[in-house]
Amino acid sequence: MEKRLGIVGIVIEDLEKASSVNYILHEYSDIIVGRMGIPYRNRGVSVISLIVDGTTDEISALTGKLGKIKGVSVKSALTKK
Repeated sequence: MEKRLGIVGIVIEDLEKASSVNYILHEYSDIIVGRMGIPYRNRGVSVISLIVDGTTDEISALTGKLGKIKGVSVKSALTKK
């Protein structure tokens, strides 16, 4: 399957779920090219942005697992080719 380059945005509203998010990110570390995390204390959330390079199945599995965590929002955008 063809690999795609993309971005994944994650907002953690329930900070107690941060360890669950990090566990999943570690599982998919082979497709993560870069990561930036910002704790936004004024709003009581953390924001993580990822650059990913993987198949659509791999990226969908990552975002699907993250999206199942209550208190975590995930959005992604992928290149067409």
